Amino acid sequence: MFFTVLSGAVTSSPIDQFYFLEASNIGNIPNARNPSRWTFFAICGVDASSGHNANCGKSVPALAFDPPRNFATSDNIPDAFIGTHKFYYLSRFMFAFYLIALVFAVIGLFTGCLALCSRIGGYLSGLTVAIALFFQTLTAALMTAWTVQGRDAFRRSGDHSASLGVKLFAFTWAAMACFLISTVLFCLGGALGHDSSSSMSRKRSTRSTRSNRGSFLDTTESHRKARDDYS
Repeated sequence: MFFTVLSGAVTSSPIDQFYFLEASNIGNIPNARNPSRWTFFAICGVDASSGHNANCGKSVPALAFDPPRNFATSDNIPDAFIGTHKFYYLSRFMFAFYLIALVFAVIGLFTGCLALCSRIGGYLSGLTVAIALFFQTLTAALMTAWTVQGRDAFRRSGDHSASLGVKLFAFTWAAMACFLISTVLFCLGGALGHDSSSSMSRKRSTRSTRSNRGSFLDTTESHRKARDDYS
């Protein structure tokens, strides 16, 4: 997830290999890099020798995928992008949900330490990771929607070509799968585990009961001996 969030903002390896969508053969679009890659924070070009991201634009929080807005022109932009805000909102909400999922994933990482010694910690970790799973699922769905539709729109124009960023797709969907597995395991840990504190309390209670029972027997024996001596 961190690799995804840092793409476009960090230009060093291996972060410079990640992008959501690449549009090529777009030299006829004014102000556009040819090819252009949409990352989490910026639109980048491509280094011809390495094939990595290069010549990235200014980092923009919640960068939207909206070619007319991105390139500040509608000339030679595929018709599917003209007069619609669909791609804009799909990509903007993806950005927000990705960050929310990341925050709850980090919280779950810390609460996971409590799950080692407490059933409540297991349930709490399961809850936080389940929230991360919810937002990560929305993120993956929105990302798939705008990238696949955007790729198809460029291809249908006839003059342009486009491809998906396989690595970011893999990271995004793999993170969702990991959250799902973690949620199940944390909940199982809470249901099947035991609290070390309660276990220690039970042990102390057992020792106390045995001690009291022993004291009672000793007292009874002392009284019996006293009666025998008196008689």
